[in-house]
Amino acid sequence: MPQKLFGTDGVRGLANGQLTAELALDLSVAAAHVLADRGEFAGHRPVAVVGRDTRISGQFLEAAVVAGLASAGVDVLLLGVLPTPGVAYLTGALEADLGVMLSASHNPMPDNGIKFLARGGVKLDDAIENAIEQRLGEPWDRPTGGDVGRVSTYDAAVDDYCAHLVRTTTRPLTGLRVVLDCAEGAAAEAGPKALADAGADVTAIHAQPDGLNINDDCGSTHLESLRKAVIKDGADVGFALDGDADRCLAVDASGEVVDGDQLLAVLALSMRDAGRLPNDVVVATVMSNLGFVQAMKANSVKVRQTKVGDRYVLEAMKAGRYGLGGEQSGHVIMSEHATTGDGILTALHVLERMASTGSSLAELAAVMTRLPQVLINVPGVDKSRADEDAVLAAAVAEAEAELADTGRVLLRPSGTEALVRVMVEAPTEEQAASVAEQLAAVVRERLSL
Repeated sequence: MPQKLFGTDGVRGLANGQLTAELALDLSVAAAHVLADRGEFAGHRPVAVVGRDTRISGQFLEAAVVAGLASAGVDVLLLGVLPTPGVAYLTGALEADLGVMLSASHNPMPDNGIKFLARGGVKLDDAIENAIEQRLGEPWDRPTGGDVGRVSTYDAAVDDYCAHLVRTTTRPLTGLRVVLDCAEGAAAEAGPKALADAGADVTAIHAQPDGLNINDDCGSTHLESLRKAVIKDGADVGFALDGDADRCLAVDASGEVVDGDQLLAVLALSMRDAGRLPNDVVVATVMSNLGFVQAMKANSVKVRQTKVGDRYVLEAMKAGRYGLGGEQSGHVIMSEHATTGDGILTALHVLERMASTGSSLAELAAVMTRLPQVLINVPGVDKSRADEDAVLAAAVAEAEAELADTGRVLLRPSGTEALVRVMVEAPTEEQAASVAEQLAAVVRERLSL
């Protein structure tokens, strides 16, 4: 693994390659020690909940995590296969001292990841993650005899999580026909159950995981089979989750894709109309489509934009006490009901908006016009000079002047690679592509290594 283990969403890598059983065990011991030193375990035996997605590697990694936690004196409740937001919910509901989710989200099956959650089901901040890394492999006094942790299975995990999801709705979804793509992942059981319990008529696809097929030509990164299934079944709407079900995209009754920006717009207006959108503010990232920003402005909803990444959306929501935020990828956070993005929750509340208004998803999504967006990655450049080069700055200014209020330019250095991302939005695909290609050429010329 690289020197810096934690990324923007836990520790990820090739399972049994970079992410080994030994590392999983050591990380769990270190996490227990760091949280114990913060006083969260004072006066009682600490408790952790552990969940995983359907990757076959999750089995040995789960065993390693459990071994690490129990050897450090932590009692462990095994939740089994459960979405990441389900683990987050139960961390809080069961008053656990920490939660652990084993998943690499939308990544290919050979990858896996470990995500730690603090009390209440919230993500660890950078300082705690750094402390965990620093304490890896340190000498420690091991508990013995009756002081080691106990391990048990919590069989009600799916039922408890689904009941929580249904309680967030205020009306039945009777009469709505839904196709749900479970991505052969963590929501294969919980997703169809929650929507059906809320009253929808659900057809589940890609809901027979075998440990090897997670995200394989299905889920939120591969929408073609969902589009076909919605049209074939004559469904009102289709939703696609990713491997750990913390994000959701949709297609309308005609098979047209409805992305995360559009879903966020639908939910923002729904919450505003219900008086449940604090300060009439929604949080989005700088990559959100300009059409979203324009639509919110037209409907008197303010947009706070952050850097790309759900952790930055969460930070802004927490700082401003806002109730709704998300990303174009379909990672939507409704802080009244969840501490992280929740794809099933998103689907439920979009369906509730359809039921309460009698409108189709296409009609609801039409609140915003999605501008054509072209993204070009320019590799092999010195990204550190992207904000300093005068010629590049002049080219960006010229492009912005050309587009004026009808489009947008964004140059964003990658956080992990030696490349610069050039994103352009414009009234037409042709204009967006032309401007993006011109700027990408300037980036190559000025910043080449």
